[in-house]
Amino acid sequence: MQLSKYFILLTLSLFLTNCGDKNSSKQSSLSINTPKKSLMLGDTLKLSINNPEKLDITNVSYQINNKPVESTIILNNTLLGEKSITAQVTVGEKTETISKTIQVFNNIIPSIYTYEIVNTFPHDITSYTQGLEFYNGELYESTGQKKESKLRKVNFETGEVLKNLDLEDQYFGEGLTILNDKIYQLTWQAKRGFIYDVNTFEKLSTFNYGTSKEGWGICNDGKTLFKSDGTEKIFLLNPETLEEQGHIQVYTEKGKIPSINELEWIDGKIYANRYQRNGVLIINPETGGVEGVIDFRPLTKLVKQHPELDVLNGIAYNPVRETIFVTGKNWDKLFEVKIKKQ
Repeated sequence: MQLSKYFILLTLSLFLTNCGDKNSSKQSSLSINTPKKSLMLGDTLKLSINNPEKLDITNVSYQINNKPVESTIILNNTLLGEKSITAQVTVGEKTETISKTIQVFNNIIPSIYTYEIVNTFPHDITSYTQGLEFYNGELYESTGQKKESKLRKVNFETGEVLKNLDLEDQYFGEGLTILNDKIYQLTWQAKRGFIYDVNTFEKLSTFNYGTSKEGWGICNDGKTLFKSDGTEKIFLLNPETLEEQGHIQVYTEKGKIPSINELEWIDGKIYANRYQRNGVLIINPETGGVEGVIDFRPLTKLVKQHPELDVLNGIAYNPVRETIFVTGKNWDKLFEVKIKKQ
């Protein structure tokens, strides 16, 4: 008798489970239709709903990255990269949300730039350069490697270290930028940055990262901090709260460019090293589009060749001289250059 009751209960349980699975596994036949998954800046995006079952759709509203849009959009002056399209579709009395991801590429081929060496200066060959920036005519440098990371003020003409602060052993120093007499220095994977007084190197405070994965490069335009994390994203930070206020994605006409590293703001553009590449990207901060590439590969042959020699890293613009200073990780030279389009 007990066995019979157990069998009946088991059968009923399986029946109810199967009924539930059947109802929950039913998927909507609706989907978002776009001309293609990849578009370019300036293209027209026309959105519609694929409705193979000819359901009675009474209303549709669209959003891109959570912002309402019309069904037809011209992709001018928009951020590049991956975009999430959602549609709220009303069928009868029920409303469902469907989504789709597209990519928007840049619509120009980057210009190629070469350079002219104006001056060559000595550079500390033991410095694993991560950040480089001029402020009030003085050159500041941040270096990496655990137990070797430093914040420095340097005489760029002689290489003399004018002021030095060693980071604690557990930190791997990364990029730096200076705004309103404050130095903002990143660390790599500790998810923490430091703020110092530019005159005394006194540590004023620390800040934690938001959704950005790591600390790589940082620069500023006088109002906003721009921070890279080793992906194709550059995050916009409020310099007072250090909160991330969005991001741009670095794209060419072919796709995204990852490993964005050291950053420098020059004449309204972001100049960026790409890790393990001996070149610099020129990026439009309004869209994330790559507008130019500077080929610095020949510089690697002009520095001392040794086992610790690593890639180009470090960009600093001197507004008085109107020149760019570049160096690399464990390079013995600092180059002052002027760039020109090929």
